[in-house]
Amino acid sequence: MSDSAPDTILFDGVCNLCNGFVQFVIRHDPVGRFRFAALQSEAGRTLLLAHGLAPAAVAADPESVLLLSCGRLYSHSAAVLRIAEGLGGGWRVAALGRVLPATWRDAIYRFVARHRYRWFGRQESCMLPTPALKARFL
Repeated sequence: MSDSAPDTILFDGVCNLCNGFVQFVIRHDPVGRFRFAALQSEAGRTLLLAHGLAPAAVAADPESVLLLSCGRLYSHSAAVLRIAEGLGGGWRVAALGRVLPATWRDAIYRFVARHRYRWFGRQESCMLPTPALKARFL
């Protein structure tokens, strides 16, 4: 992926927390820097395979959010921090989260990810983007 290509956020399409996060990014990304693919979608599975991840393994224990940026795949807290930075403005302050060791950040991330269905719920199928947003979804 070239530097000018949009970054792609891969998300658990049936997770209410993840869908809320996608809606948050859309609201705060008016220039369309980010595009989106559900981990369960064909496009999501293709991207996972292209980066050496088995879609079946991810489906069995899905990450809530992955970020594909400049050909590199980021996961856990690194993905969330890079997304926040990419939103610009006041969201760049999230970069201060890097002062915490990655093991601590990722432990918090995994704790939330592990409980996200119980706390926020789950949908039966992936969200469908509105016609206005369809171009931003793979």
